[in-house]
Amino acid sequence: MFRVSCIQMCSSDCIQNNLKRTEKLIKRAVSQKANLIITPEVSSKFSLNKKRLLEVATTMKKDSYLLGIRKLARKYKKWILIGSLIIKNKKKLLNRSVLINDKGCVKTFYDKIHMYDAKLSKSEKYFESKTFQAGRNIKVVNLPWGKLGLSICYDLRFPNMYRKMSKKGAIYLSIPSAFTETTGKRHWHTLLKARAIENFSYVFAPGQAGKHCNGRKTYGHSMIVSPDGKILKELGKREGVITTTIDPKKPIELRKTIPSIYYD
Repeated sequence: MFRVSCIQMCSSDCIQNNLKRTEKLIKRAVSQKANLIITPEVSSKFSLNKKRLLEVATTMKKDSYLLGIRKLARKYKKWILIGSLIIKNKKKLLNRSVLINDKGCVKTFYDKIHMYDAKLSKSEKYFESKTFQAGRNIKVVNLPWGKLGLSICYDLRFPNMYRKMSKKGAIYLSIPSAFTETTGKRHWHTLLKARAIENFSYVFAPGQAGKHCNGRKTYGHSMIVSPDGKILKELGKREGVITTTIDPKKPIELRKTIPSIYYD
């Protein structure tokens, strides 16, 4: 058994303010005896301005938010998954999820594969591929409690990706997100429960929530979902932390009972 926390926040375009806000929420997760703490997508900086992002983005070695979170992981002896950082990559950027172990060392990272290019209405359009370079590889990593499959936000809509991770042994799926208010209302709960049930995996889904400085509204409703699709914890629209106890035996037992992931 172990405990996992998902952090929900409303990130601004100021990295240092976001770091302070994240630290406060991490302390709350620590007080709730979490072993693994996960932040939302774009925790360090929330902006739609490509020029501004390219100006402030840097490498992982120089990223002040990452350095700050590594210190906190080492201080509190906790595993922390940064939902995503904006990392510089030549002419474009990478939307990168970074896993830090309880010694403060970077264990691995994952670059978001599926770019959110969507036209929700005449006034609400998104073209991530203009700013970000798509990742190429799925990532499954060993934790002290079993294997975790890494993903980010829009990846959620591509079930084959999660099946591949499950077949590689993942019994936990992380889906840090910044779902839009528009699509969150329609699809968020259904998609998360579907990914959990079809793979008999725990789903950890911390989200951005609220109205951001660039005017974009994110849905919130961070969730932890059990392998049989039960919502164990959910937050509404406010900043905060949800924490629950995870049983690593549960996914394995369900897969033995209904071995569907092995037959496609």
